[in-house]
Amino acid sequence: MVPSNKPIDSIDARLLLELAEHPRATTVALAEQVGISRNTAQARLARLEQDGALDSFERRISPRALGYPLTAFITVQVVQRRLAETADALAAIPEVLQVHGISGQLDLLVHVVAANAEDLYRIAGQILAIPSVERSTTALVMRELVDYRITPLLRRHAGRS
Repeated sequence: MVPSNKPIDSIDARLLLELAEHPRATTVALAEQVGISRNTAQARLARLEQDGALDSFERRISPRALGYPLTAFITVQVVQRRLAETADALAAIPEVLQVHGISGQLDLLVHVVAANAEDLYRIAGQILAIPSVERSTTALVMRELVDYRITPLLRRHAGRS
């Protein structure tokens, strides 16, 4: 789901910050920490989920735990009028975690995981075999220096920076 253009307010930010810091907390506990009623907290969380402000639970599952220790980014140039077809073909490859349309000379940034170098070669070959793909370049992630995070932005938005 694509997040709405409506920005969250400071109460939403504090609620999300508590949820980020205590993901197993009950709605009652979150409401207490933020200083709102349980019903208000529940309604706000439901709206945030509906608006796409809350990402999927899948983001918390490490590909490494599933046997995919390698991460790579593959940039792809495609036939423009076949972009939707390309996206569908990429979505059919289980090792493709995310696909971003980007500006510049290349069209897509594809985030993939692989079991090993040979598996990455196979995945890159699958991507290159998509009829609408003209060219691709693979960059292996050697080390993750800053993990995905949103908490610093939530702290700023909640007035806790």
